[in-house]
Amino acid sequence: MRFHGLRLERVRSSRQFDGDVFRNPLGPWRASTTGVLPMLPELLFGGARRRPKAPLPTTRPHEAWGRPVSSGLRTTWLGHSTVLIEIDGHRVLTDPVFGERASPVSFAGPKRFHPVPAGLGELPPLDAVVLSHDHYDHLCATTIAGLARMPEIPIVTSLGVGSHLERLGIAPERIHELDWGESCDVRGLRFIATPSQHYSGRSLSDRDATLWSSWVIQSDRHKVFFSGDTGLTEQFRETGQMYGPFDLVMLEIGAFHPGFEAIHLGPENALDVLQMLGGGTLLPVHWGTFDLALHAWDEPAETLVRLAAEQGLRVVTPSLGQVVEPSQLDAPTPWWRDLKSREAPFRPLAEQLQPPP
Repeated sequence: MRFHGLRLERVRSSRQFDGDVFRNPLGPWRASTTGVLPMLPELLFGGARRRPKAPLPTTRPHEAWGRPVSSGLRTTWLGHSTVLIEIDGHRVLTDPVFGERASPVSFAGPKRFHPVPAGLGELPPLDAVVLSHDHYDHLCATTIAGLARMPEIPIVTSLGVGSHLERLGIAPERIHELDWGESCDVRGLRFIATPSQHYSGRSLSDRDATLWSSWVIQSDRHKVFFSGDTGLTEQFRETGQMYGPFDLVMLEIGAFHPGFEAIHLGPENALDVLQMLGGGTLLPVHWGTFDLALHAWDEPAETLVRLAAEQGLRVVTPSLGQVVEPSQLDAPTPWWRDLKSREAPFRPLAEQLQPPP
């Protein structure tokens, strides 16, 4: 990927950029042959439970969006990593993906399990969009092209990602690109890019050419944390010490596997990160929408609520399109279990990976 002008200068001056590509806190990630090869048969030919066998329940959120927010903080999970955050009178949309597939083409690639509870044009007025990195399940070309035709909504993103946005029709003045540790103030909110452990790229030729980030979103009264995609890194402890505690922590729990633990948290590591950040309430994201891994579609949530109960940690699991004020929820709602009677029995990924006796 070629950068020009100020963007090129900023990329070159980043501590994360080594003159060729961006690097992780733990160094570059590459899938090992020993870790990936055993997964190929299951990835290509297996996975009877990687997709739900019945329609997922969704709620149309429009009526609820018209009601006042009593606590000052309200969320609507729209699927995968797309969350509408209402924070002290402001509205922020994270990693908006409204397309049918997480793919560079419209006819192939991971397809949605469920319709979007509300279309892009049905959302209430937005104050900002946060875009963590450039992978197809986070940066959707059709969604960004739709945003380009909408009113002047600012987009806050990681360093270099603005080049994709401009090609998709977003005016440069709407784009705020941040390096780790940088912040910007947009319409009464502060956005801070923080370290994560992942990678980037939308083709074979632009691997790690743009940065990936986690995010702190702060109003006068509330602070929330959005992980984007990440593996486990001690820098979350520093983030918690610098910016926490948080009223709500949104962490990715899906697409996990022992071979991918350096770049995806999974439920167990997500609970570790929650505590590293200072505790609080965890809203899991990055699950239940696309088939991106080897585990059963609902295993991330099932494992998360079990481990959270064992550890006494606070987790909320609203259903798709459900408008909730996290501080007013007492416990997770395992809505996905309502589909169990129509599916094969649940087998954890760790059990599936055990060699036969």
